[in-house]
Amino acid sequence: MSQMPPDMARLPALFERQRQAFARFPMPPAEQRIAGLKRLRAALLRHREALVQAVDRDFSARSRDETLMAEVLTTVQGIDHTVRHLRRWMRPSRRSVSLLFAPARNRVAYQPLGVVGIMVPWNYPIQLALLPLVGALGAGNRAMIKLSEFTPATNQVLRALLADAFDEDEVAVIEGAVDVSTLFAQQPWDHLLFTGSTAVGRIVMAAAAKNLTPVTLELGGKSPVIVAPDAPLQAAAESIVFGKMLNAGQTCIAPDYALVPAGQEDAFVQAMQHVVARLYPTLRENPDYSAIVNERQHQRLQAWLDDAVRQGARVQVCNPAGEGFEGTRKMPLHLLLDVHDGMKVMQEEIFGPLLPVLPYRDLDQAVERVRSGARPLALYLFSHDRQVQRKVLEQTHSGGVTINDTLMHVAQDDLPFGGVGLSGMGHYHANEGFLTFSKAKGVHIKGRFNSGKLAYPPYGGWVHRMIQRWFIR
Repeated sequence: MSQMPPDMARLPALFERQRQAFARFPMPPAEQRIAGLKRLRAALLRHREALVQAVDRDFSARSRDETLMAEVLTTVQGIDHTVRHLRRWMRPSRRSVSLLFAPARNRVAYQPLGVVGIMVPWNYPIQLALLPLVGALGAGNRAMIKLSEFTPATNQVLRALLADAFDEDEVAVIEGAVDVSTLFAQQPWDHLLFTGSTAVGRIVMAAAAKNLTPVTLELGGKSPVIVAPDAPLQAAAESIVFGKMLNAGQTCIAPDYALVPAGQEDAFVQAMQHVVARLYPTLRENPDYSAIVNERQHQRLQAWLDDAVRQGARVQVCNPAGEGFEGTRKMPLHLLLDVHDGMKVMQEEIFGPLLPVLPYRDLDQAVERVRSGARPLALYLFSHDRQVQRKVLEQTHSGGVTINDTLMHVAQDDLPFGGVGLSGMGHYHANEGFLTFSKAKGVHIKGRFNSGKLAYPPYGGWVHRMIQRWFIR
């Protein structure tokens, strides 16, 4: 008989411990929240070298600079932004009072929800654990974090980092495989945030629904790039290569396919090859280029590539040094031409260094291509034409947009981040993150004179007739 995972055995009791702790301190003041965030920041900086090394071990090769920029820097910036603005976010907001109900005051008070659950994927195990935590703590909550079983070395450091900064009745870490994740999702959280695939997101939401737990789902999808006719190909290629090869394409907002004007496909491929040769002159031993996280994901990507080739795709491999990759999980960028919707790479989120390139006749066709699929987590447009920008923004839906670059909208501290449709629901980051983890409570306050009594029964008097005459018309 197999033994129950340790964190699975203690999860319910730990959850109850946090609920009781929140009940004792249901409205922590700004000073206490800010102090907690500063402790988190200091602990993150103390452990950053250990985190860099741990993520590298988990991936077998993870760029040090990518970990520092995409995980540590973004988290530090998010903490600093929250600390600067938290007092203002916490302040109750005034709302107007209709003449019918005067004299009175209306306001919205922002109250912590309670205990928040955070489910973390493997691709950015630091940022996607700690940035949601920043929002939860800023809003005054306690939190439990379920880390991915695919990043054990990073998990060990994160556990130590958070233990340095918080007691377990404030912030706790849970590890384990699918059975632990299932139990985690089933807890009666006051809010549950999940980052991962759409398929697993459905399972998490179904589990949360049994407790009517509100959820934020950060999923993914096929995030398109539209290269408009006026866009300089070389500049567009630079940004697309960066966005697609960061973390070897294992990014939920990575460009998933590129739409280029018909007739420019070969020029686009040449520009991409040129940029890759400049930014990544070698790949196999290059510390700037990361590996695929595990063999399962590597085999999936290879199978999808083989499927595309069998069905007629032309492949251009961006491998400037002509290296072999046997014995590693490094995978060069593959540009796929002559693709069609029957291929796996056009049906599923790729999450790796494969980039289908599709031609379009005019902008309407490109927009319709985007609209015909599920709404993606991100959309990228390369154009300096304001009318083109406006058309794409108004006629497409996506979680977020970057124009004339890739990925950068997610790094903006004062912008919300979240999906739409199959790419997710809800937001975090910025003030929207504070609101996600808060209850916006409407409060109506009467003074000594209560005009509302004029509406009390018995009905039919002159006051009722006057109210109906003046306010129902």
